[in-house]
Amino acid sequence: MKDLKIRNIFGILLGAAIYSFGFVHFNMQNELGEGGFSGITLILYFTLHWDPAIMNIILNIPMFIIGWKQFPRREFIYTIIGTVGVSIFLRIFQHYEINLNLQNDLFLAALFAGVFVGIGLGIIFRFGGTTGGVDIIARVANKYLGWSMGRTMFLFDVMVLVASLLTFLDARSMMYTLVAVYLGARVIDMVQEGAYSAKAALIISNKSEEIATYITEEMERGVTVFHGYGHYTKQSKDVLYCIVGRREIVRLKSVIHNIDPNAFVSIIEVKDVVGEGFTID
Repeated sequence: MKDLKIRNIFGILLGAAIYSFGFVHFNMQNELGEGGFSGITLILYFTLHWDPAIMNIILNIPMFIIGWKQFPRREFIYTIIGTVGVSIFLRIFQHYEINLNLQNDLFLAALFAGVFVGIGLGIIFRFGGTTGGVDIIARVANKYLGWSMGRTMFLFDVMVLVASLLTFLDARSMMYTLVAVYLGARVIDMVQEGAYSAKAALIISNKSEEIATYITEEMERGVTVFHGYGHYTKQSKDVLYCIVGRREIVRLKSVIHNIDPNAFVSIIEVKDVVGEGFTID
């Protein structure tokens, strides 16, 4: 218990609240399906009128057993917090429900459902928790197979959505549900991979020292120098590697072109940056 962090617990509960708000006000209100165990709770809700808040706990008991064996105790406790937190907030938002009246605009409802569910789950994952169910399966697949959690959840979602189509969803609602599920999977990956994206540049030039000096002194960005060897030219050259913010990439390319118009520059997408100059002053 001493290894638990208040910041992580707060983040998991915040994600659970965002997820539950979207689930109640966009999925349940507009009779849209959902993937994973949440989708199963919706099937039970619309066919048997069983409370999703209660069924979420009951269905996750076998997943808790898997989580106990697969994850360290701290991560398992975070999973318990996430799962119970979702059930609590589901109960709260069902009791204090806000009628958003989006039945005539299911496309807008699907978009908001995907965004809220994706942001909520993404925050929970980012702080080391899950909401149980397919989230645990997704974390196992991510740990042992290297699959993104969004991809694993999307595949599992498809199977649950087929069952939803055979029970309470009509074809029109099914299509809007697919929009929500796909968008949610993309948002999960975006939130989990990092909020601070940037660009990396690999620079090969005969004036590498001059370029590196400008980047370091004028742009105040770090530069790493690799010693490369051109197979075709049989010549050794320095290869510069640096990371800059998205807004700085145009300036960087302009500077390189002004110093050496013949420089070879490769721009790489960077999804997350942690460290001095970005997340640390």
